[in-house]
Amino acid sequence: MQFTWVYIDDLMGKGLSVGVIIELMFYVSASLIPLALPLAILLSSIMTLGNLAENNELTALKSSGLSLFRILRPLTQTVVLIAVATFFFSNYVIPVANLKWHTIIFDIQETKVGMLLTPGSYSKEIDGYAIKVKSGNDNTFYGITIHDYTDPNILKTVKADSGTVYKGDNGKYLLFHLSNGIVHEELQAQAPVFTNQGQPFHTGDFRPSRTTQFKAATYKMELVGFDLNKSDEELFKNDYEMLNVFQINEAKDSLQRKQDKFLSDFGKTNLNNRPFSQSINFEGLPKSNLGKPKVANEIEQLQAIPSKIIKLSDLTKKERVAAVNAAIVSARSMVGTAEEQAEFLRAFKLNYEQYQIEFHRKFALSGAIIVLFFVGAPLGAIVRKGGFGAPVVIAALLFMVYFVLFSVGQNLAGSGVLSPFWGMWLPTAVLIPIACILMVAAANDLGVFDRKLWRYILTFGRRR
Repeated sequence: MQFTWVYIDDLMGKGLSVGVIIELMFYVSASLIPLALPLAILLSSIMTLGNLAENNELTALKSSGLSLFRILRPLTQTVVLIAVATFFFSNYVIPVANLKWHTIIFDIQETKVGMLLTPGSYSKEIDGYAIKVKSGNDNTFYGITIHDYTDPNILKTVKADSGTVYKGDNGKYLLFHLSNGIVHEELQAQAPVFTNQGQPFHTGDFRPSRTTQFKAATYKMELVGFDLNKSDEELFKNDYEMLNVFQINEAKDSLQRKQDKFLSDFGKTNLNNRPFSQSINFEGLPKSNLGKPKVANEIEQLQAIPSKIIKLSDLTKKERVAAVNAAIVSARSMVGTAEEQAEFLRAFKLNYEQYQIEFHRKFALSGAIIVLFFVGAPLGAIVRKGGFGAPVVIAALLFMVYFVLFSVGQNLAGSGVLSPFWGMWLPTAVLIPIACILMVAAANDLGVFDRKLWRYILTFGRRR
């Protein structure tokens, strides 16, 4: 539903076939499987152990000498296999599915530009234009009227009997290929003009205009405010959502190298702007370069720098003011440059952390499946309820806690408050102690709020 509402404008009223919609939803649903599996494992574990406890089968198994951990061993092995399969699914299938549905959305937006126009009414989807067509479908229309408001000094109206609409190769322009039409241009009202005798040559309501007829013409419109920001599959195939863990590691290494090179170049640039560093660099130049005009000019400027330290007290008042002003300007320039570079580094770091978040997400979802199993299984043994009644309510509440923790951790990691590791493993870290408490309670037939349970935990199981 969230995906549908985000892209509702691209999907509704576009004449898309049922097959395209099904294919799109199929690829989108692939990304929901790792989120649905934790809830499925949680619900099924509560139901399974709840049924065993409700029918006294769990009590019979314990009476035969089997511990709860031994009873859960085959289920644990199954859940581990599911968790491993989930990781491989998240690592290899979901990136491909994300790439596929992004490509389908792009194709819908790219090829259905004609759907911007609704026959019988004006369309103002493109900034600066009002377009009306009498009839037509797909990319061919009849009775076309275009009002162009892009130039405030000219009122331009284009009318044509028919035409086809398509986008330019770069996606930045909308092109109308028009047939049998007329272009009427009218300037704004001109200021009144008088003859030498003071007689009005024309009044202020005079509007120069011209009319042009054509048999075939192409009218180009800039898609301001309707930029799709996508050109082809290659442009977004390397986004973090489309990569597996090995590709993410390579991308992280590449980004780290770019950041290190950026910092190194920034430091060298700042040093080279200082006369002292420039003089050191020129000392190491080969003698063959000293005769070049540019190098000779810079050496001449360096030689003009006094060799001894100059104190402000040795300068005249005018020279001191000039020196202070020059220092202030230089300092402001350096501060401004440093702030711009710091902002760039912050954006670079956030982009780098998105790759780390995606890397840990693939492992954290598999870990959550195992942890939620060890939450649901002992909880089902404690509540002794099976079926779709109480287990569904309990599972929904617990999963809501898990999902809230997952969303909070992801947002905190994305904003830089938490590290990507702790952001994505936050729900697992919170649920592990709960799972341990519930397992101890179920294994010793104790209630969650029983004092014996907490005494048992605090004494590490040495006494009840």
